[in-house]
Amino acid sequence: MTTSKWFITTKKADFESVGKKFGISPVLARIIRNRDIITEEEIEQYLNGSIRDLYDPYLLYDMEKAVAIIKEKIEKQCKIRIIGDYDADGICSTYILKKGLSMCGARVDTIIPHRVKDGYGINENLIREAYEDGIDTVITCDNGIAAMEPIALAKELKMTVIITDHHEVPYQETEEGRQFLIPSADAVINPKQENCPYPFKKICGAVVAWKLILALFQEYSISKNQGRELLELAGFATICDVMELKEENRIIVKEALKSMAHTENPGLAALMRVHEISPNNLSAYHIGFVLGPCFNATGRLDTASLALELLDCKKEREAIMTAAHLKELNENRKELTEQGVIKAMELVEQNQYDKDKVIVVYLPECHESLAGIIAGRIREKYTRPTFVLTEGEEGAKGSGRSIDSFHMYEEMTKCKELFTKYGGHKLAAGLSIEKENIPIFRERMNAACTLEEEDFAEKIQIDIALPLSYVTKDFLEELNLLEPFGMGNAKPVFAQKDIRFLTMRIMGKNKDMGKFTVEDAEGKRFEMILFHKLNDFLEDVEEKYGKLSVDQLKFGNRGFTQDIKMNIIYYPGLNTYMGKEELQFIIKEWK
Repeated sequence: MTTSKWFITTKKADFESVGKKFGISPVLARIIRNRDIITEEEIEQYLNGSIRDLYDPYLLYDMEKAVAIIKEKIEKQCKIRIIGDYDADGICSTYILKKGLSMCGARVDTIIPHRVKDGYGINENLIREAYEDGIDTVITCDNGIAAMEPIALAKELKMTVIITDHHEVPYQETEEGRQFLIPSADAVINPKQENCPYPFKKICGAVVAWKLILALFQEYSISKNQGRELLELAGFATICDVMELKEENRIIVKEALKSMAHTENPGLAALMRVHEISPNNLSAYHIGFVLGPCFNATGRLDTASLALELLDCKKEREAIMTAAHLKELNENRKELTEQGVIKAMELVEQNQYDKDKVIVVYLPECHESLAGIIAGRIREKYTRPTFVLTEGEEGAKGSGRSIDSFHMYEEMTKCKELFTKYGGHKLAAGLSIEKENIPIFRERMNAACTLEEEDFAEKIQIDIALPLSYVTKDFLEELNLLEPFGMGNAKPVFAQKDIRFLTMRIMGKNKDMGKFTVEDAEGKRFEMILFHKLNDFLEDVEEKYGKLSVDQLKFGNRGFTQDIKMNIIYYPGLNTYMGKEELQFIIKEWK
């Protein structure tokens, strides 16, 4: 039986008056309050926020300096090189800067580091290459804030460097407290800097890059609408980099989704087409779990320049062929990931790593680009911070994925002398380490970890204990006002006790889905669907009610009349089949 802890959120407000003021139901008002949207101004922005509510790019520290430098370089026609990163955020950032600078008249080219050959972000080899190519100015995007030595080398070579980044600023602990370490670039634009007055710190690298372009557009009197596709990619990257969909991010993603329904970028249109996604029905889910992984797959298994080529496509036929190639790469990535997850779980079980507070797994034969995805899957399985390390060209390389109660970057900083390179934030990190230090790393991380057993139990916040009978098609339409869903703006979940399960139909290619007829306490019947973990559900039913109860669900009554009742966390939806619409309830958790 599941060990997750369920909590009903009980934040207070006058839901009736909020509902009347904004023309929504008290239930929706309560859901919004649960997301810490409190004041009337905040509620108005949450429901109706638009481009005009976004923050001024010049609030970012060093923005004026960066714009002045770039403007001078454009006027002198100096050669500018953008150095990005190989994930979706880095790819989108690179394209935004390249397209935006070109629109301003710059001589600009791009380099995206190769994951295996170059590693993450800017390095000294890339600086030397730029110098040999006659590059005057380097602009980083989605990287650079930790690149002390490469940027110092660039300055020795008399090159101009502008950093645009959003990652945590490196620091060292001193007797006076934390001393933040800023590279010696000519301008550093990163909202995480201590002296940056930008009101919202949680934007991704592509949004930082987009803000720089918006500031340049002001200087060159270029309409924002001319760079509409740049907004689309800022929103695309915000979802892919799992940024919180709050405040500015929520507005950017909403506007990006609206714009992508009519995108003029042949590459984005082709990627939707090869996945048979209607642009009018595009959601944050499609970007986060279907389209975005295709961008990431290029950086994992080939070169991220392929995704940049897709965005650069001008002709439909070329775009379709490139998009199909990206889709194929992602399918290969999925297969390799599954193999890696199986091997990692075998090692965890064999070595009892699941008894550790922090799991560290070494998979030397795994493709290093898959370490982060596999770490995420292991973390989901065991609800523990997890590192997966693979064999790199020099030592071991890997990625970590964390849980809410464990700040991964800060904990790694406590033993930073073990790493040849590391970086990240609260929930994710990357590192390079000598192979002989892996056991020491495992030991040190666990010895320093102060988490208790209750910290590892998955905590599920329920918005409202809501009877199934409350849900109507009108209510479902109202829930659409809460979109887009994602990190920081979770899809609301509801709960009802003692749902009686009557019949079941097994579905899905892998027979891991179930469709149930259920009944509430008032005798009203509904359809419920479980999209995964059907075997886990049936095991829990058997544990609670016995094997005959499972047979009863599978094969009908046959004279056995055991009541099968479960407490359910659900989300309501609308099932359309053969032109007919009917309510269905998606099971998220059960007890």
